[in-house]
Amino acid sequence: MDSILLPPAFPAPWASKWGQDRFGLYMDLDYQGIRQRYRWIMPGTFQMGSPDMEAERYDDETLHEVTLTQGFWLADSACTQALWTAVMDKNPSRFQDDPNLPVENVSWLDVQQFIEKLNTLFLDLHAKLPTEAQWEYACRAGTQTPFSFGENVTPEQVNYDGNYPYAGGEKGLYRERTVPVKSMPPNPWGLYEMHGNVWEWCADWYAEEYPKQAIINPLGPAEGTYHVLRGGSWDYYGWHTRSARRYWYVPGPRLDYIGFRLAPG
Repeated sequence: MDSILLPPAFPAPWASKWGQDRFGLYMDLDYQGIRQRYRWIMPGTFQMGSPDMEAERYDDETLHEVTLTQGFWLADSACTQALWTAVMDKNPSRFQDDPNLPVENVSWLDVQQFIEKLNTLFLDLHAKLPTEAQWEYACRAGTQTPFSFGENVTPEQVNYDGNYPYAGGEKGLYRERTVPVKSMPPNPWGLYEMHGNVWEWCADWYAEEYPKQAIINPLGPAEGTYHVLRGGSWDYYGWHTRSARRYWYVPGPRLDYIGFRLAPG
């Protein structure tokens, strides 16, 4: 591990296993035999949003420079039904035939309750949701193309409605449901299903406009009506799974295409 700058307090007290692989540093959290891996995301500067020429972009994706001055840990997959059920003693998901499926049908408020309970089980975890900027930075994984995989994707890489491909791509499989986490190829930083499968809650309130100037460590508005969702899902079209695509929803209701991933403190 001499080749990479170690983050503060590595390994954390909650980690059952830790190390370095081809994607970088990782730590594992184990609870009742269920393991979630977290990856260290180094600080850096990136272009958040999409350029004007990106196909099928939306007006709320104004391209601007963002600097994240601190690294952060991020789950390498969406939270599974196995972990949610172990912590909350119930499973709200629609698709329940595999415990490694991502938990869905969870509202933003439900996720806050889950996080609060998990943090009482692991006092040093300080889990939370990633900010919108952290999420896109991690999704892009050093790329500036519409997807971390390049200019386009296929249903073999991303779980979306293959009847509606991105930017003239070929039609493909529509699974009509979620797939188990880590079923699809990881992005260059070892993160799975950042595109597709389930939309993922972020910490931020949704802002209709990005700043046009460069910004450091953005947190989103102080208050709002909707919380940010990122990543697209199994039930959405190809262009919704782009790295820059922003979505939003009110914090209370539950839908079978919305889940989340954790960012320990």
